[in-house]
Amino acid sequence: MKRLIVLFLGVFLAVGCARVPFQETTLVPLESVDPSSVVESFKAGLPANFQVLNSVVFEYNWRKFLGLGNVDVDRQENRFRVVCLNPMGVKLFELSGDRNAIVTDYALDALMKYGDLPTAVGNDIRRIYFDVVPSASAQVSKGKYTISFRQPDGAGYMEYVFAGKDRDLIEKSYYEDDDLVWRVSYYEYREQNGKRYPQGIVLVNYQYGYQLTVRQKELYS
Repeated sequence: MKRLIVLFLGVFLAVGCARVPFQETTLVPLESVDPSSVVESFKAGLPANFQVLNSVVFEYNWRKFLGLGNVDVDRQENRFRVVCLNPMGVKLFELSGDRNAIVTDYALDALMKYGDLPTAVGNDIRRIYFDVVPSASAQVSKGKYTISFRQPDGAGYMEYVFAGKDRDLIEKSYYEDDDLVWRVSYYEYREQNGKRYPQGIVLVNYQYGYQLTVRQKELYS
């Protein structure tokens, strides 16, 4: 994985130290809200399939690099496809995947010299766009402004946090031995085509020490 990080440092364009600004979700009291209704409402607002163009800032070791990603997601079939370009429009890689496998359809020759890049990218796509609804058996914890759900997942557990007047998912985190491994945060939800889309997403991988900041540029479907 560390070799993949070094690779990204070489192929993406440095964009300086400015953070992409996202507005924090405005918190409202949720003490009287039924947790099951929060999950059902959020689930009803999820798009089953969509295609988006995102800007992606990759941050590692105090440096930041910019790319453009065209992501096609089919939640009903649990499939996705992503094409990543550098800021000059040169295709870096194209891959597809589902719950069981990730297939590299294209990659620059230089990319394939640095470990399993498709798995690394595919795992982050899955973390961001899939399994965003807790199970019916998840343990519920209510705060004044948030409703959280915790459930077993792999060698650890997943935690989902909902908040705001529209009770959107604002955080999805994975823990092992009570240590935070990675977290996805969702910002600035907007209704588009009758469904709700976060305009900003931040994934922090604490295990490998990198961050992805994703901003929606265009929605195609």
